[in-house]
Amino acid sequence: MTSTYPSTQTPPPAELKPSEDMRSTIRAEVASIEPFDALERAHREDVLAWIESDAELCRIQKPATPPKHLVSYFVLVDQDHILLVDHKNAQLWLPTGGHVEPGEHPRATVVRELREELGLELSEALEAPLMLTISETVGITSGHIDVSLWYVIDADRRIGLELDREEFHGARWFLFSEAPVARSDPHLSRFLVKLALKSRSIRPHARARAPL
Repeated sequence: MTSTYPSTQTPPPAELKPSEDMRSTIRAEVASIEPFDALERAHREDVLAWIESDAELCRIQKPATPPKHLVSYFVLVDQDHILLVDHKNAQLWLPTGGHVEPGEHPRATVVRELREELGLELSEALEAPLMLTISETVGITSGHIDVSLWYVIDADRRIGLELDREEFHGARWFLFSEAPVARSDPHLSRFLVKLALKSRSIRPHARARAPL
């Protein structure tokens, strides 16, 4: 499969122009999400107000400065299976993802982290996030609040992965019904329900491939 952009570059969404204000662009990304339930509606309202407050949106210093910051999850899905990684710091089974860097579009975060964490490339433009959540995270290091955008990427369970062994003990494909929700992001079960409902629509997702 041929990539739609050079694999050495990080493609911005088609609607993003270099001169546009990134805060406004991130606000539009959040506003595009259709809430699944009352909790997601409340989270979206909270995040939109946070963005408009001129607060720093991205982590600028590890482990957790500022204590509330943006994260891009990218959830690899193969029909009724989801890929989760055994995260060393969080001590949980989580979707892959990473912190959004200052000045970086959350979709560009997905492209960068997909390559760094799994050794994969996108073969198609990334769609808007399926879900938005706010979670209090407590790992080995420091507690903080993650504002997470959940992107969906179609993948093949047979594809080879090059895991970031500094971050993960391992990775595993789980049936939706067997995902370890008690040892994962507190919103994973809600995400799986929303994903199942959205999968009935004709809206496509981006796909992952191994580098050429």
